[in-house]
Amino acid sequence: MYSGRTNVNKFIIEQARVNPELAGDFAALISDVVRACKAIAHAVARGELGRVTEAGADADPRQRLARFANDAFLRHCEWGGHLAGMSSKQMDAPYAIPQEYPRGRHLLVFDPIDGYLNTDVNISVGSIFSVLRCAPECATPTHSDFLQPGTRQIAAGYALYGPATLLVLTVGSGVFGFTLDPELGEFILTHPNLQIPADTLDVAVNIANERFWDKPVKRYVRECMAGQAGPRGADFNMRWIASLVADLHRIFLRGGVFLYPRDSKDASKGGRLRLMFEANPIALLVEQAGGAASTGRSRILDVEPAQLHERGPVIFGSRNEVRRLERYHAEADCGADEPYTSPLFGTRSLFIAS
Repeated sequence: MYSGRTNVNKFIIEQARVNPELAGDFAALISDVVRACKAIAHAVARGELGRVTEAGADADPRQRLARFANDAFLRHCEWGGHLAGMSSKQMDAPYAIPQEYPRGRHLLVFDPIDGYLNTDVNISVGSIFSVLRCAPECATPTHSDFLQPGTRQIAAGYALYGPATLLVLTVGSGVFGFTLDPELGEFILTHPNLQIPADTLDVAVNIANERFWDKPVKRYVRECMAGQAGPRGADFNMRWIASLVADLHRIFLRGGVFLYPRDSKDASKGGRLRLMFEANPIALLVEQAGGAASTGRSRILDVEPAQLHERGPVIFGSRNEVRRLERYHAEADCGADEPYTSPLFGTRSLFIAS
């Protein structure tokens, strides 16, 4: 049926012929990640059937699914000899490769199942992952070995568990989407060279948080909501699935801009999404597809992480809208977004009686 079609393993081998950095154990590492995603896809697809038959009624079934997904990544990826260490969004500290297994030269960073709290209402969820290089002298990676800017990622990707299971991957030469054939158990290339349109009329944002946003974000969203009668002169659509990977995938296929900005609800966190586990891999994927990813004031991939679970504001998607949001932040920072006032003609000036 798929004679001549490309599966994910063939794709990685072909990429390694062009880029020698991808040769050797990198292809095997991606195969391990793929197997983990297949196991999670099967567990998600069982839905309520899985929740009824699984042992252990001590926890929310969604929490049990989250633990299963985390274990799937650890167990499928720890033994192959391709990794020096792993770090999961669900674990406070890096995961050390067990002594009985050989060590490799890569680091794997992952969010095993983003949006898992949506599974009880059957909304698509996903896994996000990123591959980094470990320093040659690093025997047992610590927090500091993982604290690399996004520009140093070798690869990034996500799996989307929805009506179909998809794997979207970049190894630094574009973005490619694969669909899981459940009969063959293979991810088949179905979306080569994904590109995000530069312009869009779709905005993904949780409007309920507007009262907590900074001024430039409020300005942007209000202009979009004003429609044709407003300063943008166009009717925008608000798209908010509240499942990060699903929102991201829609942007890859249809365009759009996603905002999870800094807000004052919990200012100490600096943002909602985690730089290492969500923002960096997404930013690499988005830029490889011609889009942009920003904090509002700087490129996400240039951010130097200070903590493993560091959070920050995230804006990504269609390039021209992201650039507009960056401009609004710059104007707010220098006061250019405020109406001009002159002390000479103010209420206490030479020309107004006091």
